[in-house]
Amino acid sequence: MTEMTDRVALVTGASSGIGRATAKVFAGKGASVVLAARRQEELASLVADIEALGGKASAIRTDVSSADDVEGMVAHAIETFGRLDYAVNNAGIEGQWAPVTELAEEQWDRVLGINLKGVFLCMKYEARAMLKCGHGGAIVNIGSVNSFLGFQTASAYVTSKHGLIGLTSSVSAELAPQGIRVNLLCPGVIDTPMHHRARAFVGDEIYDETLLPSIHLRRAGRPEEIARSIAFLCSDDASYITGTTLTPDGGYTLTM
Repeated sequence: MTEMTDRVALVTGASSGIGRATAKVFAGKGASVVLAARRQEELASLVADIEALGGKASAIRTDVSSADDVEGMVAHAIETFGRLDYAVNNAGIEGQWAPVTELAEEQWDRVLGINLKGVFLCMKYEARAMLKCGHGGAIVNIGSVNSFLGFQTASAYVTSKHGLIGLTSSVSAELAPQGIRVNLLCPGVIDTPMHHRARAFVGDEIYDETLLPSIHLRRAGRPEEIARSIAFLCSDDASYITGTTLTPDGGYTLTM
C-alpha cells in the first residue's frame, strides 16, 4: 500500500506542465486523481497514461474563473471518488506581455480572473467539500517567484501571484482549526510550455546570459521536481506546515 492509497486529489491546470506532473505523482503514490483544465484532449491523454500504470483518474473540463464550473468540478470529485483530501490550485496563465501603458483592460481582467479569482473560487468549494467529508485535508496554491518579485511587462501576472500570498495566509488561518492545511508553493524557472513562451519573449541571449546565471543550480527546474514538493506539502509528513510558502527555485530568489 502506498502512502496516499484511499485518498483523493484534485489538480487544476492538469493538462500540461506542473499540473500534469503533479497528477502523475499523486497517482503514483496511490491517490485517485481528478484532473481539471480547459483542454479536453490533453486531459483524456493524461487519464489514459495514469490508468495504463494502474492508477485511477477522472477528468472534467473546467474554467476556474467560472463559479459554476468550479462548483461542478468539486461535485464531480465527490460523485466519482466519494471524498476530497488534497487540492492543488495550479491553473494559471501569463496573459499579455505589455507595458502598463499598453496593457488591455480585458487582459488584466482575464489574468486576475483565472490566477487569483480562480484560486479563491477553488478554495471556496474545495474547503466546503473537505469540511463536509470530515477528514480534514490539504490545499496547495501555486504561485511563482513573481509572488515576491516584479517583472516588467507582466504587471497583471505579477499582481495575481502577489495576491496569492494574502489569500493563502488568510484562508489558512480560517481553515487550520478545522483540520485543513493551506500552503503556497512558488516555483522558479521551470521547464514548462509557459516557461518556453517567456523565453521566446525575452530572447535566448538574455535567458542564457542573464537569467540562468542567476539561478544557483544553473538550470531550469523540471515539472516533476515541483510535483514532488507539492505532494510533500499534502502528505502527512507536512502535518505541521500550514500558512507558509515553499519556494523551489534553484536558489534564484536568493540572488535578487
